[in-house]
Amino acid sequence: MKKTEIVIGSRESRLAVLQSEMVRDYIEEKHPELTVNILTMKTTGDKILDRTLDKIGGKGLFVKELDRALFDGRSQLSVHSLKDMPMEVPDELPLLAFSRREDPRDVLVLPEGSAEIDPSKPLGCSSLRRTLQLQKIYPDMKVKSIRGNLQTRLRKLDEGEYSALVLAAAGLKRLGLENRISRYFTPDEILPAAGQGILAVQGHKNLEYDFLEGYGDRDAWDVGTAERAFVKYLDGGCSSPVAAYGEIEGEEIFLRGLYYIEETGTYIKDSIRGNRRDAAELGASLAKIMKESCSEALCSDEKKTTEKERHNE
Repeated sequence: MKKTEIVIGSRESRLAVLQSEMVRDYIEEKHPELTVNILTMKTTGDKILDRTLDKIGGKGLFVKELDRALFDGRSQLSVHSLKDMPMEVPDELPLLAFSRREDPRDVLVLPEGSAEIDPSKPLGCSSLRRTLQLQKIYPDMKVKSIRGNLQTRLRKLDEGEYSALVLAAAGLKRLGLENRISRYFTPDEILPAAGQGILAVQGHKNLEYDFLEGYGDRDAWDVGTAERAFVKYLDGGCSSPVAAYGEIEGEEIFLRGLYYIEETGTYIKDSIRGNRRDAAELGASLAKIMKESCSEALCSDEKKTTEKERHNE
């Protein structure tokens, strides 16, 4: 009897394939009657490496080809890093489950053989979210954008182009490269991207996914939902310096957020606590509070400036 085949769509980087293999292995272990194959593809975001994400369209460029494979029936599942997922997901392609969260922190990676940062070279960083927060930790260091998969970034680092890289701990740990980590940044130092460390499994609304039963992690689902709701309310994307990180405390979520004020080039952080059953509402509430707070502050500053100008006249 021929086994039923399940096809998982994946980006072709080593990390993306490894993450898809983690889902494949779960399905095959629980359902030996199924055979699971991985269909790899290069996304638009993987092809364009000479520009920063805000210049080429943001998160959607990492999922477009995978979405098309689901629509066309060439795959039945897609596996993504949740932090790379757009906040708006097509109704036809729902998110089915989130994995248990790997270490969500950002980390510092030095060149092989180095014990400290070389101040004559820039820090390599791929996001404005990290860049803004790094300025407080390393105020005298220059930050230079770096694109490409994890192995490409590490190669550029080891070849002497950068003094250090700031990366997600999760990817390094999944690839067995934890030994490259020189320093962990606490969430208070660098607030992680929404969904960082969580894998998202996406499918098609017209298909059945009984074989995924038991895969999803409730804690990851609740904090991931709160974090994404925060970013969605603020219209933040992969290129936007908006960040959110939730922690489960009993039946509550403690959610921290970062909001960038474009008019002033600065950012603020705030937090909220609430019932995990209201995860989406909690994320949106924190975003609303922070946005309104910034709007009031900006209006007050503009009023003071106008009054000062009138006085000077």
